[in-house]
Amino acid sequence: MLQTKFSLEETQAEFLSEFKTYGFKDRSAMVRMAITLFKKRIELESLRKSADLYSEIYSLDDDLKELTETAVTGWLE
Repeated sequence: MLQTKFSLEETQAEFLSEFKTYGFKDRSAMVRMAITLFKKRIELESLRKSADLYSEIYSLDDDLKELTETAVTGWLE
């Protein structure tokens, strides 16, 4: 595992020192989990923006709607 050095505000350091309260074996485990959760949050937000963009494009494109309808006709039968 890689090691790195970073600075924290006092309140962040105090929160981090309570790692056992939150079920972590050490401060590093707590920081790793926070980074993982933040990364997932960013990825999810990116996915939402992409879906919104595709939805907007679809709503404005009548040819695409027609193509989609043609493709799904009889699909569930």
